[in-house]
Amino acid sequence: MDKQVKIYIGAFLVLILGYIYLESTKKQPINWFPSYVAKHKLPYGTFVLREEIKHLFPATEIKNVTTPPYTYLEDTTRVGTYFFVDEALNFGDAEFFRLLKFVARGNDVFISTHGVNIDTLNFETERLVSNNFDEKVFFKLKNKAFKNKEFLFDRPFINQVFTKIDTLNTTILGITGYLNKDNERTEEGVNFVKYTYGKGTIYFHTFPEVFTNYSILKNPNQQHVANILSYVREDIPILWDSYYKTGKSKIVSPIYYLLHNKYLKWAYYITLIGVLFFVIFEGKRKQRSIPIRTPLKNQTVAFTRTIANMYFEKQEHKNIAEHKISYLLEYIRTKLHISTTIIGAAFYKQVSSRSGNSYESVENLFEFCEQIHIKNEITSEELMKLNNKIEKFKKTIQYGK
Repeated sequence: MDKQVKIYIGAFLVLILGYIYLESTKKQPINWFPSYVAKHKLPYGTFVLREEIKHLFPATEIKNVTTPPYTYLEDTTRVGTYFFVDEALNFGDAEFFRLLKFVARGNDVFISTHGVNIDTLNFETERLVSNNFDEKVFFKLKNKAFKNKEFLFDRPFINQVFTKIDTLNTTILGITGYLNKDNERTEEGVNFVKYTYGKGTIYFHTFPEVFTNYSILKNPNQQHVANILSYVREDIPILWDSYYKTGKSKIVSPIYYLLHNKYLKWAYYITLIGVLFFVIFEGKRKQRSIPIRTPLKNQTVAFTRTIANMYFEKQEHKNIAEHKISYLLEYIRTKLHISTTIIGAAFYKQVSSRSGNSYESVENLFEFCEQIHIKNEITSEELMKLNNKIEKFKKTIQYGK
């Protein structure tokens, strides 16, 4: 290796190390990912809410539910307020009906998510759009006990409102809208409702960001959160949903842990670069050429064709037919798992039910096989007829009628 090449390699290494140093000392950007996980301290995690809810409801048991509602509510003795907060919730029909039965028994369900379109309860939502470029979004609860105080949120988000509700069973609890630069309302809609179902209640709320760390730690929004949670009952446990969450609540692999720790990440990158240099320089000196060896050809098909041609040329139709019948019986034993020791009415019925062939066609096939057995010699036409019957029988099993 000449001197010039060494200089280039040295300069390249200096650049790499400089880049690594700058990246490792750079201030990490804020992660605005909407995880809604109770263990996450991201702006859009729910760590603060999960910690503070114990103080808001000191006499109420709070349970973490890590399984789907459909599984958790299999036990019909469960009681409480099932509390859901996430970017989006997609309940299956069976799961949602199980939630309704849970409510009908006298329990509550609190759902805070963007968009609640539930045909079963006559609920529909859509995005509230404003044409003002300098708009501000406000939130207000209708209960007079909260003194009509309005709260603001300064981050961009999807503001969903209800466009269709069941007015007979629904009570409007909160509204949202937009203010112009003169603090005049330009758009307004319902974003928090209470729905009575059976002996219980379902609360639908379309602004989950209010429960995030960012919102609660921004004064005075924590009061708005407390006002919303005042509708949650204190006499039954709060069932905190930890299953339906956009973010992951735990480390799922070692590489995830490595890449989310600044120092371990760059140690990992340096190791990879070192391995790359080792392969480039050490591998070039020591690696030997590997001779190309042609793999042995699979001669099974050629051998089978040779044997078949030998039988056919000698006109041994009976022998070929016997082999085909033997292969048919072996096929039935391995594919349909039916014993071929005794071939009779019970055998025909089993083969018919498992293969999809009719009883009559199965009986006809094996009666023809028996005729072949009896004869000393058969013609090529009989051999072809036997082959067609067997192939038809197998195709019905593979592709259906």
